Amino acid sequence: MKRVFAFLAFFCVLAVGEYFIVSRFAIRHETLTLFDASRQRPISVEIAVRRDYETKANLGLWKLPLAIISNGNTVKATEYSFLANVLAARGYLVASLQQDLPSDPPLMTDVGQQYVGRREVYIRCEANILFTLGELKRRQENADYDHITLVGHSNGGDVSMYVAHQHPELVSKVITLDNLRVPFVLSDNMKILSFRSKDPHFQTDSGVLPTPEEAKALGIDIVHTGAQHNEMSDRGPDAVKEKIQATLDRFLRDSASSALAPVDTKTPMIMNPGDY
Repeated sequence: MKRVFAFLAFFCVLAVGEYFIVSRFAIRHETLTLFDASRQRPISVEIAVRRDYETKANLGLWKLPLAIISNGNTVKATEYSFLANVLAARGYLVASLQQDLPSDPPLMTDVGQQYVGRREVYIRCEANILFTLGELKRRQENADYDHITLVGHSNGGDVSMYVAHQHPELVSKVITLDNLRVPFVLSDNMKILSFRSKDPHFQTDSGVLPTPEEAKALGIDIVHTGAQHNEMSDRGPDAVKEKIQATLDRFLRDSASSALAPVDTKTPMIMNPGDY
């Protein structure tokens, strides 16, 4: 019996070790320092990509799906590696943008205004994303720039949803972590996954979330994590990050499968997982 438990323990350690090895050695990380001369604005971009898929792309044998991660307010682009590694492990070229600079005005809240007065911030971040896409095209032509995935936490999630509204022809998936201001895109041509917090200090504005009927009809996946708003980055506890990673990995797997078959919009992946 002791030998059985020893073997089980070994395989558990092996599974965790395998993921660590993939994250640490199989994924290439790089920092790009871009400069948008038209706006006189530097943009720092953290790149993550699996080496084997990148090699296939460089040989013209593979189109890398592309994911853009936008950081939350006061959180660095480097603090979403737990998301970037899952996406990269699934074959994505991942670009995490530092959307704000120390010289930018502080993020303000103007109650009663659309998006609480943050439209100009979203427009600035939209320009960052579009400029970065142009720069990435020059560096890696064998990526899919016509069906991008937008990922974002908090304000970065609102940026992602805003850009999806503005450019539905470019965006195939949106993944948000507690976006609070910009209403969800309601389209059966776009897959949406959103992780929600349980945090009295960060309340979602009225009209942002779809109704349960809309979510079911359009296959929008809403995951109530029970976590704090600020735990949805590398700063959060491992238990929260690991559950988000597992759900994200499943979403990406199912989305890849659905590309080969009609999407079942009647049974969303997760609506109200009480055992999360």
